[in-house]
Amino acid sequence: MRMPVALHVFGRFGLVLLVALIAFAIGAAPAAQQPPPSGRGGAETQGGQRGRQGGRGQQPDTGAVRDDRGAVIGHTGLAELPGTPWRIHDAARPQPRKVEPGQTSGAPPADAIVLFDGTDFSKFVHMRQGQPVPAEWVVRDGYVEVVPRTGSVVTRDRFGDIQLHLEFMAPDPANGASQDRGNSGVILMGRYEVQVLDSYDNVTYADGHAASIYGEYPPLVNAARKPGEWQSYDIVFEAPKFDGERLVSPAYLTVFWNGLIVHNRRPVMGSTSATRTPHGYTAHDPELPFTLQDHSHPVRYRNIWVRKLTGYDQP
Repeated sequence: MRMPVALHVFGRFGLVLLVALIAFAIGAAPAAQQPPPSGRGGAETQGGQRGRQGGRGQQPDTGAVRDDRGAVIGHTGLAELPGTPWRIHDAARPQPRKVEPGQTSGAPPADAIVLFDGTDFSKFVHMRQGQPVPAEWVVRDGYVEVVPRTGSVVTRDRFGDIQLHLEFMAPDPANGASQDRGNSGVILMGRYEVQVLDSYDNVTYADGHAASIYGEYPPLVNAARKPGEWQSYDIVFEAPKFDGERLVSPAYLTVFWNGLIVHNRRPVMGSTSATRTPHGYTAHDPELPFTLQDHSHPVRYRNIWVRKLTGYDQP
């Protein structure tokens, strides 16, 4: 028997509606919880997900090297560092050698060469007729004082690239003006001078103030303390390099005066003694003594030490 038309249409519509309801129910079901990514969030984000390449979940092999506790102490597969034999975070790169620092600010570290400890000034000498003779400057109360007109002193040892620390005091009361007031100098290799002067309320030419690279660069700031107060220089000196008579690299000076940087790896133009001709270089030995200048003023010094500087990755 043939169904009425209305019932036949309703049957088809009902079937379609039933299928749609079933599909909707399946789609609305909660998705299965995905397990969290392995590892810690920060490390995974930086070293894992961000660096993933290729197929899903794959990470580049950085060649991580671990110690016996599982801590990563280097890699073998990161990017190369141009101009060096190393890669970033290279596991084979030598560890920095350990040096015990000084117990207080300005005290010599364990690898320092102490040139004056407050008692023994024998590592400095006068040079007379080309021969070293004992220094005649006066040692007392932990400092050494310039004896005017006895002559400058030089180190017995020779130095190239160094870190130099020393402390000085301008005479008190102050006498004289401009360059005739607490004048001395630290002359690296006997050629490249960092000026010592009483620059406290003392007007002079800019490139002749205390801590100037004499005749070339004034200090960036005047950090002078009053006469009779101890002051400090911390000097990083890079000696010039020569190929025969040809200058390959100039000298560089970095100077801290009383803790303030006043020269930041400043290239020296040459021997600083000339005033009527431009400064220039004459080839010389890679290591030479340095000088403390007698400029006829009773300037005092103490706590003088140096460290010989080496390159990176050296024992």
